[in-house]
Amino acid sequence: MTTRETIAVLGAGGTMGLPMARNLARAGFTVRAWNRSPGKAQPLAGEDRVALCATPAEAAQGATAILTMLSDADAVLDVMAGEDGTLTGNAEAPIWLQMSTIGIDGTQRCADLAERHGLEFVDAPVLGTKQPAERGELVILASAADDQHERVAPIFDAVGKRTMWVGDAGAGTRLKFAVNSWVLSIVEGAAEALALAEGLGLDPSLVLDAVAGGPLDLPYLQMKGRGMIARDFEPAFRLALAAKDAALAEDAATAHGLDLPLVAAIRRRLDAGVPEHGDKDMSATFLTSVGSAP
Repeated sequence: MTTRETIAVLGAGGTMGLPMARNLARAGFTVRAWNRSPGKAQPLAGEDRVALCATPAEAAQGATAILTMLSDADAVLDVMAGEDGTLTGNAEAPIWLQMSTIGIDGTQRCADLAERHGLEFVDAPVLGTKQPAERGELVILASAADDQHERVAPIFDAVGKRTMWVGDAGAGTRLKFAVNSWVLSIVEGAAEALALAEGLGLDPSLVLDAVAGGPLDLPYLQMKGRGMIARDFEPAFRLALAAKDAALAEDAATAHGLDLPLVAAIRRRLDAGVPEHGDKDMSATFLTSVGSAP
């Protein structure tokens, strides 16, 4: 694929979709963008020269690739096949890059839809949050037929620092769940360890200092932990979305006969924080642990 190609980015106003659309435009691709809340995509219309479109179908007209980055499977399928959707608008883009985290069943439904409409389907969820997306440093967990790898490499290079090809379509989504379970374990584990230290009358930063530089240390632990201590929950990835991803991971584990009590417990914990803290960063699960403690 060359930069002469035109990419329709559907979901171009979100935390991930907006910087991805911007990075594609800056890499020389022609980008046509749609977002359900148009104002959130408005920044792309400036120096990035992205064409903002009123409907998904309009964005897809003339595009040679469609990229979806939306909140869940229902949103993706509605945008692609709903009454005002991309496919009902007779889009003829030959390839669909599905980069949202939408679950195993959702991914299969999308693959089936793509097959019915003659689109090549690439399942490619990403690892990374707001800052890596802005820097074009996402890790892409790509899965598709071998003959699609070279075709989409320039697109993935524009939004990510590394692409892992992990098998046929669907394998990327399965790997995303395994990695997500680890990420969410770190965040919830850090939240509870720091809440425990604080509740015991200690400066919680001592926990981070105690493991710093040793085999138990992680840059991600330090970053999220310092944010929790400072009560800085500017969303890099919203708690509500983390809870959704935890639910998808638990559902996948159950469907495959796995007994993963930690995943189930984290799902329940994240869900508990959503009503009050859902729009904050996922590290705001810490606030559920400390509650009204001083």
